[in-house]
Amino acid sequence: MSITVKSLKVTYNPVNEKNTFTSGDVVSGHVTVEVAKDCQIASLLIKFKGKAEVLWTERYGKTTVVYHAKDKYFSIKQYLIHDKDLTGGDTQTLLTNQNGQTWSNVVSPGCHVYPFTFQIPFQVMPSSFDGSVGKIVYLLEAKLSRSMRVPQKDSTKINFVTKADLRSHPELMMPQHDSKDKKMKFFNSGTVAMDVNLERTGFFQGEGLKVLASIQNNSSRQIKPKYCVYKKHSFFARGKRRVCTWDLFKEVGEPIAPFNKENVTRVLSVPLDLEPSILNCSIIKMEYRLRVYLDVKYASDPEIKFPIVILPVSQVPAGVAPPPAASGFGFEPFGSTNPPAWGIVPPQPPAGAPHPSDAPPPYGACVMYPPLTDFGNKY
Repeated sequence: MSITVKSLKVTYNPVNEKNTFTSGDVVSGHVTVEVAKDCQIASLLIKFKGKAEVLWTERYGKTTVVYHAKDKYFSIKQYLIHDKDLTGGDTQTLLTNQNGQTWSNVVSPGCHVYPFTFQIPFQVMPSSFDGSVGKIVYLLEAKLSRSMRVPQKDSTKINFVTKADLRSHPELMMPQHDSKDKKMKFFNSGTVAMDVNLERTGFFQGEGLKVLASIQNNSSRQIKPKYCVYKKHSFFARGKRRVCTWDLFKEVGEPIAPFNKENVTRVLSVPLDLEPSILNCSIIKMEYRLRVYLDVKYASDPEIKFPIVILPVSQVPAGVAPPPAASGFGFEPFGSTNPPAWGIVPPQPPAGAPHPSDAPPPYGACVMYPPLTDFGNKY
């Protein structure tokens, strides 16, 4: 049996070397259709959409409970070849060729290329993300429909990065401070104390994270200051939260002798490829923390944790250094199960441009929707 439509492919044109997009950018590309013989196409469309979704299961006795939530940011359709009956609630546009004419429903043998152009809406949206039980996806999807045939689809993702206006959020440049002291017991005697300052809250990819600490060792043993940067993924659905944490990198300072005080400065390098923080999504959070602690033998380590925000390096204008530290940022504690969106002011379009419960539910409420087997292929 011969195949009439040999291939359907959607591609887009990068706009920069990092192949990233942000609010207001134009996404252009082509839908390519290759056919072996004359065929009648009912419709050919390209859809551009952005959404977040989380999905996981938990066992309560013999019952499996599905936790699922979804946020939809936008969905725009453009018809290249249109059906006679255009229906649906999404924004739809019928495209024409370079001569201003609609494309023919009858396609001859060979390769046919259909151009398209979308503009990413000027609105606050989280960056692209792919986690263990959740994802944030910006997707171009082509769909070819023929009478009495199963529709053919092809899709590709774009890498979207949130644009944060630092001038509107000076709190990201504010310094942080905390202190901790501990009385030694058992095998140690005396006390240890640390007073730690972090030069600011927001840091760009690849930037140095400067930590200033005053450490007082009034114990009978030497102690070592240690530093750890870790990230935390939080997923929210139906009043429940699922959390995953990873240590990213650790560093150890020089030992401080018994009954001694030292002022210690440490600059930790933020990797250039570290993913930006995600704080403006209601069902997914990607947060970072700096943990400063004292390694004390035969005792629990006193520690201080600071929230830090990682910003895309692309947001620093060419030739301009990141803003200096100002003299905290409104973070929600990790335990929050109903976090607010990060209040980033959306970028404004150019002049003249259009503005575009912890307890498991009752057993009878447990439904396996959507199918878990479809989650990995849904986007």
